[in-house]
Formats: sequence, C-alpha cells, structure tokens
Amino acid sequence: MPRPTAAQLAYGSCTVIFSTLAMLLLSQTSSGLGIAVIALAALALGLLVAMTVPLPKARAVTPGRAATPAASASAAPATAPGPASAAVGRRTASARRRPVTAGAEPVRERAAS
Repeated sequence: MPRPTAAQLAYGSCTVIFSTLAMLLLSQTSSGLGIAVIALAALALGLLVAMTVPLPKARAVTPGRAATPAASASAAPATAPGPASAAVGRRTASARRRPVTAGAEPVRERAAS
C-alpha cells in the first residue's frame, strides 16, 4: 500500500475535523453513543475523501534520454571500457557541454511613439 501524500493527509484531516464539528452542532446530541457514532462517521468520511484525492502523475521520460544527469553518470561505468565506448563517451560529453540557445534572432527595439 503506498504512503499517503501530504494533500491526502490534509484533506482527510480537515474533513474529519469539520464534519465532526458540523454533525455535533447540527445533531445537538449529548449522549456518549451519539458522539461515538458521529466520530466514526466523520472518520469514515475523512478516509473516503483522502482516498479519492487524485495522485500526482509520474513524469514521462522521452525515449533515448536519461531522466537526470546522475542517471546517465551511473549508467556510464556499466559499459565495457574500450576504444568504441571511449569515442561514444567523448561525443556525448561534448554534446552535453554545448549551451542550449534559441537561435540567432534579431533584436527588435520598440520605436519611440
């Protein structure tokens, strides 16, 4: 069973607290059995709300690219050393060092109005 997220804990806790207060104020019960029933109903409602909160979606990784630089660095030692792997290593290392730019676009200045 996965651990609950912070949003699930927050929504569930707020639901339990506010629904308990609302039901106690609306029912105006003073018996122990009535309070216990309201508390159990509020806990069930809080659990229902916490379980229906949508979970965050995992990010999709584009095929052929590593998710993080650490993942590619940990994968590099797994290859066998040799001239072919060294050439590939130099090529990918030089490709990583190049800055990403938007291209040569002319700068447009606003005309005085």
